[in-house]
Amino acid sequence: MGNLVARLSLPEAIGLSLSITSPTVTAAFNIALVVQYAGPAAPLTFAIGMVAMVLVALSFIAFTHRVAHAGSAYAYIAHTFGRRAGFVAGSALLLTYIGFTTGFAALVGSFTSAALSGFSIDIGAGWIAIASASVLLAWWLAYRDMKLAGRLMLGLEAAAIFAIVGLCFSILRNVHPGASQIIASFKPSANYHGWSGLGFGMVFSILSFGGFEGAATLGEETINPRRNIPIALLSTVIGSGIFFVFVAYCEVIGFGPDGIKDLAKSQAPLNDLALHYASPRLAIALDLAAAASCFSGMIGGISAAGRILFALSRGGLSPRLAKVHEVHGTPALSVTVAAILIAVPFLLWAPFAGSGNYYSYTSTIGVLALILIYIAVGAAETLEAWREHKPWWSVACFFGPIVLLVVLYCNLYPVPAYPNNLWPYVAFAWVISAWILIRLRPSVSGVAPSVSVL
Repeated sequence: MGNLVARLSLPEAIGLSLSITSPTVTAAFNIALVVQYAGPAAPLTFAIGMVAMVLVALSFIAFTHRVAHAGSAYAYIAHTFGRRAGFVAGSALLLTYIGFTTGFAALVGSFTSAALSGFSIDIGAGWIAIASASVLLAWWLAYRDMKLAGRLMLGLEAAAIFAIVGLCFSILRNVHPGASQIIASFKPSANYHGWSGLGFGMVFSILSFGGFEGAATLGEETINPRRNIPIALLSTVIGSGIFFVFVAYCEVIGFGPDGIKDLAKSQAPLNDLALHYASPRLAIALDLAAAASCFSGMIGGISAAGRILFALSRGGLSPRLAKVHEVHGTPALSVTVAAILIAVPFLLWAPFAGSGNYYSYTSTIGVLALILIYIAVGAAETLEAWREHKPWWSVACFFGPIVLLVVLYCNLYPVPAYPNNLWPYVAFAWVISAWILIRLRPSVSGVAPSVSVL
């Protein structure tokens, strides 16, 4: 075994959380999904979602003040509920990062293909080769130098956000909404079942923040983690939330009151808006920016998955994977295995499902596992705060799991159409498999070492 070296700073921590959250993907996909249920009130939906996720982030931040651990929620939950619960949680978090990252790979290929089509270049199934190459490059960056990878993730995501904000300002220059249209964006719409419709839209708004906790996996590698990790988590949630509200507002007014249904049905709202308010060149630039953002998410996902696997292995899963590279200072072998776990389902499944469906399927599986993690961490902090005689803090943290239970229920009932009805069973089977592994090999449920910062 080896010890990770604390040599990362705040920008790398923010880069990891921001890359996994990938705000560009929300701008390109999730906003249209929210509009399907909340209509013109999509900006309000994201604003409420931001508040809910801040409550969840507070629980993570509280735990970062107790321990700094590469396993993130794995160590937090073990701290409160015991080693077995921690191991199951770590396994679920590993599934989340695998699901997100392998889905991002498909989008890298898809967005790159779309950008090339803007130059009248049709690569057909070539998107699969592009996606596969992106997995290899992302693995190489995560394997060798997390400091470089972290800054690259931050730069790529910033570039993508800059391009989208540029489009938004172009929309604002061309559209002059009246007071009634502005108000409509921030109050429930009667035409979309009022608060009920907004509640269903909350499912997708909250899921848009998934991955903000990624920086916590750098707890042992970040200088002054008690300060930098909480800043990274909270700034990612609040910064992403403000971005989501602003872009959702611009997309709503860009399509206009009579185009809300068109926005809800749009498969590429940013492209549609770029062609209408700017130029085909900007549409190409946005496709490239989205591809860059998804590639950034791949680096972040492989890095986070590798560290979760490293923490699980150090706790007894596999001593061979619990080693730190002597030169690079990264959990190189765990990162490599994580990259393989990401590449294999992509190669076996994505060519048949198609890029968009594959991303939808794998990210849904990952999100279902992540919701369980968020609920468990929130419940753990609620209990810890009560033990520490902080009743008001305990009550505040209690609301996070409650909101997420509602979101989880909305993902399970009414039962989604095939094949989406299968994904809860996939996530459940993964969790049960982790529990069975503990029963067969009790030694895998250890949590060590945990680096205290108190």
